[in-house]
Amino acid sequence: MTAERHNVVVALSGGVDSSVAAALLLEAGHRVQGVFMITCEQGRHAQADAEEVARRLGIPLTVLDLRGDFVPILGYFFDEYAKARTPNPCVMCNRLVKFGKLWDFARQTDADFLATGHYARVLERDGEMGLYEGANPAKDQSYALSMIRRNVLAHVLLPIGEHSKDQTRQIAGRLALGTEAKAESQEICFIPDDDYVALLEHRHPELVQQGQIVDSSGKVLGAHEGIHRFTIGQRRGLRVAMGEPFYVIGLDARSNTVILGPKEEVMHRRLVADAVNWLVEPPQSAFRASVKIRYNDRGKPATVHPTEDTVQVEFDEPNMAITPGQLAVFYLDEGPLRRAAGAAWIERADE
Repeated sequence: MTAERHNVVVALSGGVDSSVAAALLLEAGHRVQGVFMITCEQGRHAQADAEEVARRLGIPLTVLDLRGDFVPILGYFFDEYAKARTPNPCVMCNRLVKFGKLWDFARQTDADFLATGHYARVLERDGEMGLYEGANPAKDQSYALSMIRRNVLAHVLLPIGEHSKDQTRQIAGRLALGTEAKAESQEICFIPDDDYVALLEHRHPELVQQGQIVDSSGKVLGAHEGIHRFTIGQRRGLRVAMGEPFYVIGLDARSNTVILGPKEEVMHRRLVADAVNWLVEPPQSAFRASVKIRYNDRGKPATVHPTEDTVQVEFDEPNMAITPGQLAVFYLDEGPLRRAAGAAWIERADE
């Protein structure tokens, strides 16, 4: 983080991560103001927590009602499930809202930077800003940030990217922020009570229809109440006894069919992904990378073949549960650091 004094807008949720991010910026001498996002009616309960954090820090707080900006994200979320794909709304939120609408707000207030409580790092190398994994790999959130626009990176500060979660809690306790013991939220911020199935079925009752569960040869194994309840690689909750572990290996929205198979049938070496977001100069030829295909993935070695707006990824070894709708994120090794070179939405797995 630069030692210069800057105007910084911090996204304050009322939790420990964002509160410590704001506190560290103040300790570094920056002029800090907070902003709290209202994402859904039920999400307003956290506003009081954000206001208390701002009071303790002595910084102004702006409350932005962004429920309207989440309408397209909700639409994307539901449409993906209707297409038998598994959406990643946090990625969309980061691109369109946190590092889209909030950055627009920050610029309107003459801020130099937008800061959040994400566990990742934005570092300058050879005069260029890049997105890197957080110092604590177990908590790294660079995957969820990999779709933000490249030109925004130079205006992003991630103050807790060098810390572990335990260290962040210790800092909150040292500074008496009142957030050090706050439980970590696992909810989707715009889904009331985190019950996406109930909301999805309320908005799209046509999805609640019985269909067949089959194996890869077409043999009927059972029945289901909607393909939106399943995802590629799922093993639990299938309600099919096979004598050996079976996994969801395919979802067919047209026939409303869930396809199961043994582990070897959910392993693939190749994937095709589209709508690429490059965070480096777009490569003109194939390159080696470590590729993550889900949020909690550590990445697998692969060769990435860029072709205009799409990429083909060929892993050195078969990879499990390549899931349409999720991101493939390409990481480059830079000494002890790993840099996110870009990301694309997984369209399909190939053999």
